[in-house]
Amino acid sequence: MVFEFLRRDAAKVPEQKASAVAPVVAYQSSGRVAWSPRDTVSLTKTGYAGNPVGFRCVKLIAEAAAAVPLVLEDQTKRYDVHPVLSLLAHPNLAQGRAEFLEALVAQLMLSGDGYVEAVGEAGLPVELHVLRSDRMRVVPGADGWPAAYEYAVGGRKHRFEVSGQSQICHLRNFHPQDDHYGLSPMQAAAMAIDVHNSASRWSKALLDNAARPSGAIVYKSADGQGSLAPEQYERLVSEMESHHQGARNARRPMLLEGGLDWKPMGFSPSDMEFQQTKEAAAREIALAFGVPPMLLGIPGDPTYANYQEAHRAFFRLTVLPLISRVAGRLSDWLTGFSGDAVQLRPDLDQVPALSAERESQWQRVQAADFLTVAEKRKLLGLPPMMEGADG
Repeated sequence: MVFEFLRRDAAKVPEQKASAVAPVVAYQSSGRVAWSPRDTVSLTKTGYAGNPVGFRCVKLIAEAAAAVPLVLEDQTKRYDVHPVLSLLAHPNLAQGRAEFLEALVAQLMLSGDGYVEAVGEAGLPVELHVLRSDRMRVVPGADGWPAAYEYAVGGRKHRFEVSGQSQICHLRNFHPQDDHYGLSPMQAAAMAIDVHNSASRWSKALLDNAARPSGAIVYKSADGQGSLAPEQYERLVSEMESHHQGARNARRPMLLEGGLDWKPMGFSPSDMEFQQTKEAAAREIALAFGVPPMLLGIPGDPTYANYQEAHRAFFRLTVLPLISRVAGRLSDWLTGFSGDAVQLRPDLDQVPALSAERESQWQRVQAADFLTVAEKRKLLGLPPMMEGADG
């Protein structure tokens, strides 16, 4: 019988070698690092709603990107009035242009993906809505490309088919190991966020203990040796927990009897380095999002000479590439409805952080007498002049 065979094998216990270092190895490997979950919902709770550095990074990038002016133009002219501009100015009844773009960019920062739904039967959409990334699922087809999008809310699912012009615009960050979902800065900064949150919890525990390190109660009998009886030990532990722990018992005098002596312990070098560890973790979080630590008030960042330089680098290296990609993707998607070959891009001349830089560029181009007016306009990123306009 098969069960008898298994029963006979189970009775034979294999020999095990005894090792003097086995307890040491087991003790050293038992303590493992506990990292927080890496899914979008958990990262949003711990890294955005529960961490001030992550919250400020996402908020700073989203608000700065939403505040960048956008221009709409084609190969011949720049539009002051256009249906695409009107749609972006009032995307839906609950949001304006700034709220819409801020929500979209924030979703990209938190999850690596952003989804926009177009509402309308034919032609240009009537409304645009930003959908939550954690509720959306990409349904790949047989060829590997997205065949549909499923949006789940409260146990119900709505399916958006991808046939012809899709009702869903999917924006995603580059992910080297995923074909359908993007990599968020929050995922790259997850370890630093855990370290920062753990350091904050340690600081809170220290404050709850009257901002003093723990000590030791030493018992000495009459002959210098001996130990407490079990009843005495339990009584001592109970009194310590009820009368000498917590913020309300701060600086409360301790009454010791029967050979008990209190030995306070000072801060060790590792305790003193907790604040430095917290600041280093904060700089790593800012680094993952592309925000200069100086803009967040984090000390010890000598990268930029002054605040203005850091602000300009933030726009040049983080905000402008992001809003250019978002605006370009939105315009390509919307022109699929309208059929107009127009392009959205940020208006660099109206970005206050780049005013000194743009002024210097304008002066250099204006002083170049060997360039024609058309060449100067092209260098400045302006569309060609319309026929009959004054040069």
